[in-house]
Amino acid sequence: MNKKRKIYIGFMRGFMIASTAITAALVLFLLVYVFINGIPNISWELLSTKRSYLTERIGILPDILNTVYIVLATLVIVLPFGVGAAIYLTEYAKNKRLVAMIEYAAETLSGIPSIIYGLVGMLLFSNNFGTSLLAGALTLVIMNLPTVMRTTQESLKTVPQSYREGAFGLGAGKWRVIRTVVLPGCVDGVITGCILSVGRILGESAALLFTAGFAHALNGIVEGLASPGATLTVALYVYAKEEGEFGIAFAIAAILMILTLLINLSATLVGKYFDKRRNV
Repeated sequence: MNKKRKIYIGFMRGFMIASTAITAALVLFLLVYVFINGIPNISWELLSTKRSYLTERIGILPDILNTVYIVLATLVIVLPFGVGAAIYLTEYAKNKRLVAMIEYAAETLSGIPSIIYGLVGMLLFSNNFGTSLLAGALTLVIMNLPTVMRTTQESLKTVPQSYREGAFGLGAGKWRVIRTVVLPGCVDGVITGCILSVGRILGESAALLFTAGFAHALNGIVEGLASPGATLTVALYVYAKEEGEFGIAFAIAAILMILTLLINLSATLVGKYFDKRRNV
């Protein structure tokens, strides 16, 4: 190996090490900065009460519940549609050109800025259902549909074709093969798509600013979905930008960071669990 080659390899190795160190340092700095400024402001009163303008008490319980409501509503709608679309495209569709067009459209939807989804959601859903968590959930359904569909598709493709052929050879019908052989073999992809969707729902704010509103009212799930409500991300924006309550904003940011870390950890553990089951 000549001298120039050694210098080039050493430079590229140093560059990659430096890039890794800078990336890790930025992530660590962000986590530490948010936690240092946010965790001291987290209290039981903050988590268990609602906002009171009379006593100037600040509580984020309605925002936590609104976040839970909108996550559940979105998943209840997006999972059947996303998984069903993936099954059709992978197992039933014969026109490969049509499948390619739909996949391209799904990838395009994944790259559209969320503020555009918010504008479309406001025109389609808020004008018909009013500004409410339901309008926000329907907007998030459109946003997360490509994620669920594509992750399920990729997981369906990992199921060996021999499994399908063996089931057909035993006399099973198409739907029975999918239900009893294919879907159990790709359940990890469905769960991973679900977890990734939850992470995106938790982190979304731009689309919800247009569709779900800013209210901090404490409601049950049925009444809450029909009413305006602020999720944790929207509440963070309101407290930081509109009211200047940066301590509360950092507390909410720390909660969202913890939830994001737990979601990523859950996705990793689920993937390892199903990989272990598959290799047994």
